[in-house]
Amino acid sequence: MGSLYRYYKPLTSICSSPPPTKSYLLHSIKIKTHFSPTKKTRLHRFFTSLTSSSQPSIKTNGGDASAASQSSELWLYNTMSRKKELFKPKVEGKVGMYVCGVTAYDLSHIGHARVYVTFDVLLRYLKHLGYDVHYVRNFTDVDDKIIARANELGEDPISLSKRYCEEFLHDMVYLHCLPPSVEPRVSDHMPQIIDMIERILENGYAYRIDGDVYFSVDKLPEYGRLSGRKLEDNRAGERVAVDSRKKNPADFALWKSAKEGEPFWDSPWGPGRPGWHIECSAMSAAYLGHTFDIHGGGMDLVFPHHENEIAQSCAACRDSNISYWVHNGFVTIDSEKMSKSLGNFFTIRQVIDLYHPLALRLFLLGTHYRSPVNYSDVQLESASERIFYIYQTLHDCENILSQHRVAFDTDAIPPDTINDINKFHDAFVTSMSDDLHTPVLLSALSDPLKIINDMLHTRKGKKQTKRIESIAALEKMVRNALMVLGLMPPTYNEALQQLREKALRRAKLTEDQILQKIEERTVARKDKDYEKSDAIRKDLAALGIALMDSPDGTSWRPAIPLALQEQQVAST
Repeated sequence: MGSLYRYYKPLTSICSSPPPTKSYLLHSIKIKTHFSPTKKTRLHRFFTSLTSSSQPSIKTNGGDASAASQSSELWLYNTMSRKKELFKPKVEGKVGMYVCGVTAYDLSHIGHARVYVTFDVLLRYLKHLGYDVHYVRNFTDVDDKIIARANELGEDPISLSKRYCEEFLHDMVYLHCLPPSVEPRVSDHMPQIIDMIERILENGYAYRIDGDVYFSVDKLPEYGRLSGRKLEDNRAGERVAVDSRKKNPADFALWKSAKEGEPFWDSPWGPGRPGWHIECSAMSAAYLGHTFDIHGGGMDLVFPHHENEIAQSCAACRDSNISYWVHNGFVTIDSEKMSKSLGNFFTIRQVIDLYHPLALRLFLLGTHYRSPVNYSDVQLESASERIFYIYQTLHDCENILSQHRVAFDTDAIPPDTINDINKFHDAFVTSMSDDLHTPVLLSALSDPLKIINDMLHTRKGKKQTKRIESIAALEKMVRNALMVLGLMPPTYNEALQQLREKALRRAKLTEDQILQKIEERTVARKDKDYEKSDAIRKDLAALGIALMDSPDGTSWRPAIPLALQEQQVAST
């Protein structure tokens, strides 16, 4: 006979101010300010800060109150109301946000990456608007899937889950996701979970059967309001467990009695462990209270998880209320949801082994968060090429600005540049305030990046009046937008080198091999053997290596491989 694993960890009650979280390995991002514009009516100032006490970092000067108000607005799509709503926090200047975390039994896949990149952008934008955000993201470390995987590996379930929690945290660092305010784990919150179940029982919304506790959905007439499902839609065997003892097939477990070989905790109903849904109701209430602003997660959580959370929370506390339910769309492969259960997933580690983590982040942000995004190599290659272009442009800016000491006021910036800055400011505010429309913002970056490149590299651009001042202003504006999107690397040079290294890995080449090919091509061109020269260029392009000729010689950069370029053209 197998033995039961006993886990009981006394925990003091959690007060409204949670304990400090552990430190992260996230790189700090240092901003070099090349200029400090003074007030001017027509120029929007860009000062980005991700501190909790910051004021709105993009605002209009010159007393335009309506414009300033508009730039601090945020409209979010609320799954509960099925429409976009103007965001208004329950407490002025403060936001409480809970996002359902991973069930930690394996490495996380890029479907998970999409969830947490989405809510990281929301976190960053809320901070950008000046809100003090208390962000809670949990870990599920007690679950059927964890137990099954642990049994498969012959490992302790809690130890296995702890290991994968740490791996997840590393993934979040790679993706530049800011750390939450607190990251509670189920195994540390049994007293809170048990207390909530007792209240649900006392209020008449649940019943006991042989050491199990079930929520009675019939007791809550409004059950199904988030998902729009009717009780008759919840047939046993589909999304709810088959159990003939239940009063209604849709009733769900709040507490499961202990089974042989599974971890358990003591409770008033005997040894056991919590059902999946109760954990988030208990932990969100513990850290944010029964009423808070935003509850988020993937679209697959609308039913049953979030629907059941609402039922539990309302049954435990009549005043329970969450203002905005926010859900992101799926990552798909061949139009089918990516998931571990379907076996059609790529882990974050598998993807970033070949592509820069910020290229993966850019790929995810290239589609609106509520729409499905289809994973493909060509999309990752395109994102990788694009982010290389962005960082190369800003690196070139950094190089030229380091040669000048720029000290001036906004009167030193040419009117055309002021217009470009204001145009981008409008695009920034319009896109981000409209339910975080990141694809529009990414598209809007094209114009300032092109203007910067013209000023850096074309004859006409180099002759522009106040060229250095314009480059400094535009570079600062682009950099601050990247900060809000979470796309700023520690240094441009480091990111560019990493992007080159990933491209070499995909091409299965070393840099020495590319340099040798460049030398062979140079010799061929000198010998006027243009057929060989073109063949070398084409062979490298087929592998995703583009050659660039200049008066200083030939260099290389990552590019979309030719076959994928043709595929991209064919699909448009």
